[in-house]
Amino acid sequence: MSRFDVVTLGNALVDVLTYADDDFVTRTGVEPGAMTMVDAARSDEIYAEMGPATEISGGSAANTAAGVACFGGKAAYIGRVADDAFGKVFSHDLRSVGVHFEAPFATDGAPTGRCLVIVTPDAQRTLCTFLGAGAELDESYIDEGLVASAAVTYLEGYVWDPPAAKEAVRRAAAIAHRADQRVALTLSDPFCVDRHREEFRELIDGHIDILFANELEITMLYEVDTFDEALHHVRGQCEIAALTRGPHGSVIVAGDDVHVIDAHPAHVVDTTGAGDLYAAGFLYGMTHGYGLATCGQLASLGAAEVISHLGARPQADLVELARPVVGG
Repeated sequence: MSRFDVVTLGNALVDVLTYADDDFVTRTGVEPGAMTMVDAARSDEIYAEMGPATEISGGSAANTAAGVACFGGKAAYIGRVADDAFGKVFSHDLRSVGVHFEAPFATDGAPTGRCLVIVTPDAQRTLCTFLGAGAELDESYIDEGLVASAAVTYLEGYVWDPPAAKEAVRRAAAIAHRADQRVALTLSDPFCVDRHREEFRELIDGHIDILFANELEITMLYEVDTFDEALHHVRGQCEIAALTRGPHGSVIVAGDDVHVIDAHPAHVVDTTGAGDLYAAGFLYGMTHGYGLATCGQLASLGAAEVISHLGARPQADLVELARPVVGG
């Protein structure tokens, strides 16, 4: 029996979330509704201009680990934070929801990364990301025993940039497969797909068992115009592909097995973390023996909960919300 259901690996970031109007986004000079990488100086400038904000540990893979724990699963996280105020916020928040995180604080290199999340009245989020210490993740952070003890190792596409972090991802995947465990990947963002298309294709075909992507990411990955074409391309490239389509729900494909999952009803406040909690619900279901349709329903439920409020971490009791889905 695995010690953990899921171990996730990704960029450790503190999310700094605020509401603002479209004019504020325009003044930042970044693309509305997208994720833009910024350096430390620009991050500090935007941070100083923001209004009242909520600070909570984030980062895509960390959000997924927190979601798995909130569903009642056993989750662990691998990431790098510095010995600073944001690093302490990150570690405390993650551990407080029951996620296993034991990486030591880094005492050299960049400060802890942060993601400035600007939510406009249409619930769209614009992300200004400074990776900081998270981008300095390397193979030394990969705990072989931890990875081998998890039923699923979940990798974040956002880390596929610095060469050292890329090698850490490859090592984690190799360890998991040697231990006969599964490896999952989220494509994370169209920005990532555009930069790493060929490498992602190679990784998926042979190294990834479970793929998570949204409609734009999967069509960009295979350079096709329609979702159906992308579905045709991804079928057979990995064991399972879970593809989200926003308010149109999601499609889960596993060979000839296809499940169309309706979006769970939700009042949309902030879409930050929707994909992260979708993955959390799905992986919780899979590691607890539920069928793909039920996994998809749990995924949809997790996404719906997190978009109903500000921030990328669940606020409602996911264990209780899941009972009607799993029959408990």
